[in-house]
Amino acid sequence: MRKSKILSKLRKGEVARIACLYYPVTMFPEHAANAGYDGVWLDSEHNTWDPREVERMIYLHHLANIDCIVRTQFRESATGYQLLERGATGLMFPLVNTGAEAREIAGRTKFPPQGERGLDGAGLDNRFYLNSPSEYVKEANEETVTVIQIESPEALENIEEIAAAPGVDVLFIGWGDLALRLGCEINFKEPKMAEAQKKVAAAAQKNEVNWGRPTGTPEDMTAMIEAGGRFIAMGSDFGAVYQSLPKWGEIFDQVTGTKNP
Repeated sequence: MRKSKILSKLRKGEVARIACLYYPVTMFPEHAANAGYDGVWLDSEHNTWDPREVERMIYLHHLANIDCIVRTQFRESATGYQLLERGATGLMFPLVNTGAEAREIAGRTKFPPQGERGLDGAGLDNRFYLNSPSEYVKEANEETVTVIQIESPEALENIEEIAAAPGVDVLFIGWGDLALRLGCEINFKEPKMAEAQKKVAAAAQKNEVNWGRPTGTPEDMTAMIEAGGRFIAMGSDFGAVYQSLPKWGEIFDQVTGTKNP
């Protein structure tokens, strides 16, 4: 099966470059791959994705040879199986608060004896049963990325157990929800956020898993890498529109000498 670029980077201690896709923009995987990204996560937690849109987008990631991580709001086993069988490189699970939750969720992404994922083998991830079933199970366990989001004070209290859960590959700080629940600004120079990141980083290092979060500036990214973060999310379709259209509007203002309200 296809090897994960993200896991390859993380296993070598290198930075995995991640972008976010809010909507099914068909050009995005190819452009992200061309820009040097290792993976894209599809946000189906806060946005509505038709299952066939997700499937089509996963195929486009395969064509571009770039990882596709699906952030899913669903936790039942069958939905996770289907996304992985359709070719998703991994799954991202929001708002995981306890070690028990992390163990159960991660267990669903791995085949026995490491977990309880159901076996089919007739999907894109196994080349529609053209690969060896036995090799498929082994490779799927090695190449599937499981990302657990840390987004609450409860998760911080249980961070050691969450990080130690078998099958967890990445602890991902959901900065917006975490700041909201901590009652502070979304800024990692803010003491509460800085302390939260420190806890996540320490637990990740102790349990030999990786951690990461979104970032938006070179300075913040540098600080994050220095603190041990390697799963780094920067850039999205939403961000491109949000930042680019005002700049283009300013060009119109400059050239025409007028400004629309």
